[in-house]
Amino acid sequence: MSITSSSIDQIADRFITVNGIRFRCRIEGSEAGPWLVFSNSLMTDLSLWDAQVAAFSDRFRILRYDQRGHGGTSVPSADCTFDQLVDDTIALFDEIGIDHAALVGISMGGVTALRFAARYPERVNSLAICDCQASSPVAGAARWQERIDMAEASGMAALAKATVARWFTQNSQANQMPAIAKIEAMVAATPLPGFVRCARALQSYDFQEDLGRITCSTLMLAGESDANIPETMRLMAQRVAPAEFHEIAQAGHLPNVERSEEFNRLLTVLLDQPDPDDGGERRCDDAVASDNGG
Repeated sequence: MSITSSSIDQIADRFITVNGIRFRCRIEGSEAGPWLVFSNSLMTDLSLWDAQVAAFSDRFRILRYDQRGHGGTSVPSADCTFDQLVDDTIALFDEIGIDHAALVGISMGGVTALRFAARYPERVNSLAICDCQASSPVAGAARWQERIDMAEASGMAALAKATVARWFTQNSQANQMPAIAKIEAMVAATPLPGFVRCARALQSYDFQEDLGRITCSTLMLAGESDANIPETMRLMAQRVAPAEFHEIAQAGHLPNVERSEEFNRLLTVLLDQPDPDDGGERRCDDAVASDNGG
């Protein structure tokens, strides 16, 4: 395993090789602050979290990284599973020296974060998962196959247009919200094989049992216009003892981008809880002694 600085971005980019994959990472923010880790969705890269880094870097040490096959991270040689995505995250924790952190993920990154918290509860201070499901829907495999077929036939640029139309509200699209063009470019730039490898993980998974294993403070967020995801996550939150669910108005699949101020406000409530190292809020494993997905 190795860590090298990026010559492209002298300020923040690093390349860390774990599990045979070269990951692009950014480590930013307060060197004295507690760790805050972000995991991106399918067809995006670490810049998905720009608004959150701007809001929280003054008091948190932040790690964000491109999931395998995305952004500046190398493409795996075979289709991947969510357990492999979790293996990547824990390997990055260990290589960087992160003992425990607040963990935030959206969509594919939300499922990754949920599974991570179930497998490594002692490494998670608090958990925020957004616009995801604890298991793939019945029709999920077929829908993802349609998108794979479209990308293979017409390229990622064609898929990008259909994706942003699905991810953002009609109002934001009508007003030509600048972030939409950024996300469309991000999707189009995703390597085709990287998209396919990770889309396979989304076609079939089931982490429903993980919901009952999450015992740290948990926040579940969903954009109100993200199809049936808000109701799905509302039901998920009922199965996680310390979880709260919030629906973000006027937002679709990426509320952290489309309604970043509201997203950050809700995330602040979770992150402002006392640090477990100071005798405050317990980590995921601490409640087991006294007592996810997407």
